[in-house]
Amino acid sequence: MSDTFDRLGYGTYKLADGEECTAGVAHAIETGYRHVDTAQGYDNEASVAAGIDRTDVDREDLFVATKLSTDNLSYDDAVATAKASRDRLGVDSLDLLYVHWPINTYDPEETLPALDDLVDDGVADRIGLSNFEPDQLTEAIDRLDHDVFAHQVECHPLLQQRELRERAVEDDHWLVAYSPIARNRVADVDALREIAAKHDASPAQVSLAWLLSKDRVAPIPKAASADHVAENWAARDLELDDADVERIDGLDRGERVVDFEEAPWNRA
Repeated sequence: MSDTFDRLGYGTYKLADGEECTAGVAHAIETGYRHVDTAQGYDNEASVAAGIDRTDVDREDLFVATKLSTDNLSYDDAVATAKASRDRLGVDSLDLLYVHWPINTYDPEETLPALDDLVDDGVADRIGLSNFEPDQLTEAIDRLDHDVFAHQVECHPLLQQRELRERAVEDDHWLVAYSPIARNRVADVDALREIAAKHDASPAQVSLAWLLSKDRVAPIPKAASADHVAENWAARDLELDDADVERIDGLDRGERVVDFEEAPWNRA
């Protein structure tokens, strides 16, 4: 079990299984990242493990999270595939196991007891939820025996998730922000470009620094190129002033990068 949870993590969505993912993970760890995020649905867990093995960093110093796919949320499937993910990642236990989406085979009466049992049995150390709407989050927290460690959702200056961020603070879990630079849509926002110029930074770095300025928020940018990996990591040293933060706070447009008909927020 790793006690290391670095607020700036390394996302691996769309990093193809094989050398691209392995090299990306290895470079990220060598740059300084200690929190790596993957998922069954990314089909790259084995490559993430290979990237970790390519470095000299002790496994105990890394925090590795994965997610159950939407077809694997019945009790039996959740238990079996979580163990398979653990084996593909080459770890004794998963630092954090999420439900990726509360759709398809998600059933609170089956999925949530499976998560509790996976923690009790030492397959996973912590429970995470992802893409839950506030009512679904409340139901899950009430049903689970173990605490929710993290709730992962899209979050960036154009989709600020105030309600879910406030909930994370109230309930003492992390809001893990995926797509934290909105697939670089932030580069098209005048206010972010101006703040970036003021600090000799990039709009992407400003977006990450803004997220890091918020309580209980942990962004997990994905980057394939070595330059972007390093640029994102350098955002940790960017200190926005109060005026910058207030200006960014006013940008919330409700713009989602990830959206589809079956998504929880599109329920009738």
